[in-house]
Amino acid sequence: MKLNTNSNVYTIIYATVIVVIVALLLAVVSSALKPKQQANVELDRKKQVLSSLNIDLKGQNAEELYQKLISEQEIDGKQVFVATLEDGTQKYIIPMRGAGLWGAIWGYMALDDDKNTVYGTFFNHDSETPGLGGEITTRAFQTRFNGKHIKSADKYEMEIVKGEAAGEQVQAISGATITSKGVESMINSTLNEYSGFLRAEAQAETTEVEPVNEEVQQ
Repeated sequence: MKLNTNSNVYTIIYATVIVVIVALLLAVVSSALKPKQQANVELDRKKQVLSSLNIDLKGQNAEELYQKLISEQEIDGKQVFVATLEDGTQKYIIPMRGAGLWGAIWGYMALDDDKNTVYGTFFNHDSETPGLGGEITTRAFQTRFNGKHIKSADKYEMEIVKGEAAGEQVQAISGATITSKGVESMINSTLNEYSGFLRAEAQAETTEVEPVNEEVQQ
């Protein structure tokens, strides 16, 4: 029986077969590429963590450097990256996530071993405006946090302000107030989540040991 290639039934069957074949091919390709895609995502995450330590990754093997310097830990139920640098100093890196003007923003903040002084930061975004909110990815903005302190009185917080910054304040990106405030909110909400971890460390560092009364011992 000769098929009527001009009939609607033939057209529907032909289109269905083509769609099924294409879908199967796409599924096979996606499955084959998935491990590589996951590896690339993981490598990018490691590069971001390293960047928060003010490390220039040009010409360096990020995977090897990460394995050498970074230890991933869970402290008080929170994820913390502990870095031991070449000079023997230790840094604590906290991951954070928030919202900018148009979409998600995220980053990492590296603290000195006093868990109060900012050693470095890294920020990224999904869809902030290039030249404005997108400037949170630049070192010019990220280095403004270096050397600032996260502890204010009995709270952990940072303030990003328009215009000139004073003291522990950080200068916002010109023309991108909402994104800058999004970064501020992201930082402060994260510090609040990690306050138990930060406070416990501070208490441990300020605990004084009472001198031993030798006369009583004798």
